[in-house]
Amino acid sequence: MPTKTSTPSSQSPKLSHLRPQYIPNHIPDSSYVRILDTTLRDGEQSPGATMTAKEKLDIARQLVKLGVDIIQPGFPSASNSDFMAVKMIAQEVGNAVDDDGYVPVIAGFCRCVEKDISTAWEAVKYAKRPRLCTSIATSPIHMEHKLRKSKDQVIQIARDMVKFARSLGCNDIQFGAEDATRYESFICLTLFGSRF
Repeated sequence: MPTKTSTPSSQSPKLSHLRPQYIPNHIPDSSYVRILDTTLRDGEQSPGATMTAKEKLDIARQLVKLGVDIIQPGFPSASNSDFMAVKMIAQEVGNAVDDDGYVPVIAGFCRCVEKDISTAWEAVKYAKRPRLCTSIATSPIHMEHKLRKSKDQVIQIARDMVKFARSLGCNDIQFGAEDATRYESFICLTLFGSRF
């Protein structure tokens, strides 16, 4: 039974009235929290949790109904099937206007490697609001053993790959530092304190 302070569901405000206008790399309302869902990418990392392209598409449709702002449907460079799933979601879900007039951002994950970035862009560019989520390892142990690169080299690669993504026509680029809790403040301040 509704209380005096509760609002009946028929009178609930529409989500579009709560969601600020989408501007890449900017949130006009500082009290708004954008939701980025990685279920379709990270969810597949659990043993036995692989999904078909159709299953991913069905889940992406449900994420839109939940009001998710940004959907990261996969890692297009991982496989041809992942590329096709991301492209299919970008084409359909990334252009479908929901009941509140919102179209979600479709974000392709990619490492700071030209081939990954161009493949991810080829998959998401069909969306009304395409995004590239690029990442590079930044902890000392990862730089030394995984990348075999110095701090300066990693910083330069990150800058170059963000510029490369922009050169493809992408104006919405999210950069992430892998293994960030173990990196040194120097690299953190250099990567995130400077403009790419």
